[in-house]
Amino acid sequence: MTKKGYLSFAVLLFGMLVYYAGPSAYAAKRKARRAAKPKTEDKRVYLVHADVLHYDQYKNPDAQILNGKVQFRHSGATLHCDSAYFYEASNSFEAFGHVKMYQGDTLSLFSDYAYYDGNDELAMARYNVQLKNRTTTLYTDSLNFDRIYDNAYFFEGGKMVDGKTTLVSDWGEYNTKSKLAVFNFNVKMRNKDMFLTTDTLYYDTRTSTAEIVGPTDITSGKSHIYSERGFYDTKNDRSRLLDRSVLTNQGKMLVGDSVIHDEKTGISKAFYNVIYTDTINKNKLTGNFGEYNDVTGYAMCTDSAVVMDFSQRDTLYMHADTFKIFTFNINTDSVYRKIHAYNKVRAYRIDVQAVCDSLVYNSLDSCMTMYQDPIVWNNSQQLVGELIQVFMKDSVVDHAHVINQAFSIEQLRDTAYYNQVSSKEMFAFFENGNIHEAQAKDNVYIIYYPVDNADSSLIGLNYTETTELRMFMEDRKMQKIWMPKAEGTLYPMSQIPPEKKHLPGFAWFDYIRPLSKQDIFVWRGKKEGTALKPTRPKNYPKK
Repeated sequence: MTKKGYLSFAVLLFGMLVYYAGPSAYAAKRKARRAAKPKTEDKRVYLVHADVLHYDQYKNPDAQILNGKVQFRHSGATLHCDSAYFYEASNSFEAFGHVKMYQGDTLSLFSDYAYYDGNDELAMARYNVQLKNRTTTLYTDSLNFDRIYDNAYFFEGGKMVDGKTTLVSDWGEYNTKSKLAVFNFNVKMRNKDMFLTTDTLYYDTRTSTAEIVGPTDITSGKSHIYSERGFYDTKNDRSRLLDRSVLTNQGKMLVGDSVIHDEKTGISKAFYNVIYTDTINKNKLTGNFGEYNDVTGYAMCTDSAVVMDFSQRDTLYMHADTFKIFTFNINTDSVYRKIHAYNKVRAYRIDVQAVCDSLVYNSLDSCMTMYQDPIVWNNSQQLVGELIQVFMKDSVVDHAHVINQAFSIEQLRDTAYYNQVSSKEMFAFFENGNIHEAQAKDNVYIIYYPVDNADSSLIGLNYTETTELRMFMEDRKMQKIWMPKAEGTLYPMSQIPPEKKHLPGFAWFDYIRPLSKQDIFVWRGKKEGTALKPTRPKNYPKK
């Protein structure tokens, strides 16, 4: 083939390729361009049906007047009414009588009158308005519903019913998409026996949870809650309260940085800076964690726990690792309580101090029992034993009982001399809070320093052994001593044998003694070898 023939063949082949390939490529490009072009959303309001349509140029020249089974459609919503004015130019209408708007299968709006703006997608419903969204219904007389943002506003009073919960306020809004509602001014919420009042409240209809954002009062039965921030689960009757919320119930008050309350179980838990006050029994319990059960009467406090009893002139402060209160026969006339304190108990009052490992107070017999190395101080006196029981009467000490290895010591005017009594057990009886009789029984050993009334000097050391001792006092001064057959020796002060100065087992535990209400937090144990060795089987309360 010649050069000219090759050139003609190439031109012909290129033309065929353009002819067959060109239209297909162009069509594909055109299709892609058409697909990329955005579809214009139809914003027009459509009139679907009306039994009668007419104009009245004198009454309303801008509207089509519709009567009988009127129906509109707009952006996925349909609206029905008895009659309407349709403003086609402004893409809006007014609806009258049995107005019903449906959006999807979960949202509906009913009223006696409504104005609808299709451009802004805003419905303004008036008179006997009901907005229903699944199980939630909002009742009001004036409501604006913004379909673009799914927000409904009421401003002339409204009521929302969500299951068993009813909320009422002067003003509010509800988002039908997020299911969140805001209520303002004279807010009231009721759920079964619970009644809440506040000025601002957030409510989530998905979880039936109310969020407290201002001063709020909640009453439920005999319980009252004051909170300024927190959450209340109306479905499960649970609340989580913050910012030092206060729970009160028949003279009892519980405060904490945060408080959790379950109305169904009656259990309340408080965290950090917890204060539990019983104004009826005049005592207070503080710590960093506390728990209380309204149903069973059980209470517990731990972490820097302190009990304060202010039923007397001076307040008694007591610290332990943990305090627990158990209530028996609750809601009956025979109710009584047991208070357990355990691990490193220390107590302080101006006139009396005490330490022990654990103690139990039983209100049935008004008895406080101290276990494991108990020590009690009263002014210059010290009392130890394996177990000490203190019986109360009208919140005042009535009598005390020291069981096994009882040892009473009295220091004489900050000197190195001590009056001492040791026996198997001891009793002390009080009147108006002052001891008036003391008894020591079985294997009684006595060291006593008689005092010269003339110059208050010590006469000597009187050592006595007997089976029983009774001492009678008045105004804390010895008046009379009685004992059966006894054996004793009087040593002049200058002739006292060193080994006779102290009875066997003598130990002065002043270094352990709490010195103030702050000192109860500092545990100081006995020196090695000075702890009592129990002579009986241990019968301590279970921890």
